[in-house]
Amino acid sequence: MNDMYQECVDLLESRGVTIDDIVDCVVYLQKDYIREIENIDIHDYVRSVLRKREVQHALLTGINIDIQVDKKEFGSETICDIISVDKGLYGIDEVLAYGICNLYGSIALTNYGYIDKVKPGIIGVLNNHEGNQCNTFIDDIVGAIAAAAASKLAHSQE
Repeated sequence: MNDMYQECVDLLESRGVTIDDIVDCVVYLQKDYIREIENIDIHDYVRSVLRKREVQHALLTGINIDIQVDKKEFGSETICDIISVDKGLYGIDEVLAYGICNLYGSIALTNYGYIDKVKPGIIGVLNNHEGNQCNTFIDDIVGAIAAAAASKLAHSQE
């Protein structure tokens, strides 16, 4: 197994996100389009996205920014404050997520836009800004991974 893949899975779990959480988001995105979605192993689609090197790089970068902001060690106080409260006009977290989606086509991009707006499941939990953990990047990264996996799933259907 890819060491970076496992590092990504471990990092997600350390921040409160499991593969099952992401699977739930994929199901949320595709349940209206795939009749027997419960008979498909969505885990394989999520793992496939997480095995892609560009996705791993985005995930490691974004989550480590969140961690450094938690520690108040990411640059100036100004940028830490902007990231820690996830200011609406910041947008760099979404740009990083778009990078993941762009690897999987227009369906991934539209899925991401939708899931980022409605924030189902773990994405809503991460986005609620309760507690002391900065989730500015991770919520968008998880949404992008789910959107990418949903795109792969959609493209696998006849």
